[in-house]
Amino acid sequence: MPEQGQVMLADLVVLLQDAVESGASIGFLPPLSEEEAREYWTSVLEDIAQKKRVLLIARHSTQVVGAVQLELATKANAQHRAEVQKLFVLQQERRRGIGRLLMQAIEPLARERGRSLLVLDTRLGDLAERLYRKLGYVEVGIIPSYAQNDTGTLDATIIFYKFL
Repeated sequence: MPEQGQVMLADLVVLLQDAVESGASIGFLPPLSEEEAREYWTSVLEDIAQKKRVLLIARHSTQVVGAVQLELATKANAQHRAEVQKLFVLQQERRRGIGRLLMQAIEPLARERGRSLLVLDTRLGDLAERLYRKLGYVEVGIIPSYAQNDTGTLDATIIFYKFL
């Protein structure tokens, strides 16, 4: 991987670790090792190369400060939809509109790939829930006891969709 790619990968590792340490419900529990984070991002980059996923990154100067992903449905009857995943922003950069900008930017990328339906889920009560509603996502429902948090408690998730 070229040096620039290594720097970006290192920033993505820090971004993921920061999100996990701050309690984000994104599939990992703290503490998240550098190796585990690097393996995760390597698999994401493989999905991108296979055109299964889109990664959108927000930068401040040269530092990665946020990211969001779009997992493209690959089944024959699902070519019209994608799942928005892993929206996160560095703790010190939050409340500056970066998450909103990432979400607004991912939608045209979905349309360019022929996607007209986006789905996503987030932990019930997370700040992102309010953001998704403001961006026009419609609540489908709540699944109780969906994901374990770092205290061992099971949290509910809320599912949303949006037609583009």
